[in-house]
Amino acid sequence: MDSLLSSVPVWGLVALGVLAVAQITLDVIALVDLYRRPVEQLVFGNKWIWVAIVLLVSTVGAIIYLVIARKPDVVAENVAASSSPVRTEEVAENLYGPRDSTDQQ
Repeated sequence: MDSLLSSVPVWGLVALGVLAVAQITLDVIALVDLYRRPVEQLVFGNKWIWVAIVLLVSTVGAIIYLVIARKPDVVAENVAASSSPVRTEEVAENLYGPRDSTDQQ
């Protein structure tokens, strides 16, 4: 075993370590997001299918989940579509009340 590792250059071992850390990081991010995401926001509507894809297809499975499997949040779309721009003067009036005549600039 030592002869196999000693024949690999140092940069190869470093690259292998970086790739291993990247794969583990992607898997953890995908699995944590899958755990926290409601079933209604998944493409197939079944979390076990995505757990199998993430774990069995390795790095590509995590990337597929993060890119394809997640549906956008419906609440965020409704809020973004219905909100209108708010002026800073309106915010200040709501917080502190209308300006007095002596405060005019």
